[in-house]
Amino acid sequence: MSDERKIRVLVAKPGLDGHDRGAKVIASAFRDAGFEVVYTGLHQTPEMIVNAAIQEDVDVVAMSVLSGAHMTLFPRVKALLDELGADHILLTGGGIIPENDVADLELEGIGRLFGPGTSTSDAIAYVKEWFSTTDDA
Repeated sequence: MSDERKIRVLVAKPGLDGHDRGAKVIASAFRDAGFEVVYTGLHQTPEMIVNAAIQEDVDVVAMSVLSGAHMTLFPRVKALLDELGADHILLTGGGIIPENDVADLELEGIGRLFGPGTSTSDAIAYVKEWFSTTDDA
């Protein structure tokens, strides 16, 4: 990966949920995998997340949602990315998300969503695979 551009990931914790252990674990795992990682911290609005993603010129936004607001937060961030011409950014993430909701979110263009207990290596492999198929520049 020496001559290749590093994958840039924004790890975001939207909404009122104050539990950020999972977000910190995945941010650390992404860094250890050689990604450049920006962690936004707690209580981010969709607008704050998208603005940071664009400012930081990231390839991926990975959101951690445990509050039950996933059917609002993921689509809102996706819509904002699309509106601002940043539809090339992968929106993925994880949290407590029922399977039916995962399927609905995927239909809206949200990337793979990871539930509790998922190995960080699964998320890393997913992002690397996505990046390798989209980064032809």
